[in-house]
Amino acid sequence: MPAERRDVQPPAREALARAQRSAVHLELRDAYMLDDPGYIEWQQGVRLDRGERSTWWNGWHDAVREAVGRGVAVRRARVVSEPISDYVRYEYDNTFTNLAAGEVVRWLPRRRATGLALPSTDFWVFDGDQALFHHFTGDGQLDEDGREYTDDPALVKLCADAFEAVWERAVPHEHYRPR
Repeated sequence: MPAERRDVQPPAREALARAQRSAVHLELRDAYMLDDPGYIEWQQGVRLDRGERSTWWNGWHDAVREAVGRGVAVRRARVVSEPISDYVRYEYDNTFTNLAAGEVVRWLPRRRATGLALPSTDFWVFDGDQALFHHFTGDGQLDEDGREYTDDPALVKLCADAFEAVWERAVPHEHYRPR
């Protein structure tokens, strides 16, 4: 008999739609979904045209723009190994889309994260009240039941504090020069 599948958790977009003050996202991996068609095209030399917003703007950008429009501060920090991986270069090249939607993005070279106590997985914290963990497989795919929400105050605080510690050390996107 097959194992019972747990309910699939909603994506971050739904939690962002409920946020009132803040949404922070910490990314800790050097690669995600290497079979993503956008990443594969980028590897083949295709680059997004900043001037052709209709070719890259999507539902995530709408969700961020809407949240920012109602006063939610949306911040993303990426802890990265240097020299950066091809996938992180892809993210770096396309971060202009996050910025266009209203996110503020910073980068922290992993070497400068020494001494910080960080959760072992990527997460979001919404309004300092709820955390969403993203659990990935070894090859960078979101696990079948890879979204885990918690309202546990101690765990949410741990994540919020970890994010702020990274944010304090991280380099704003406009000043980060990847190696």
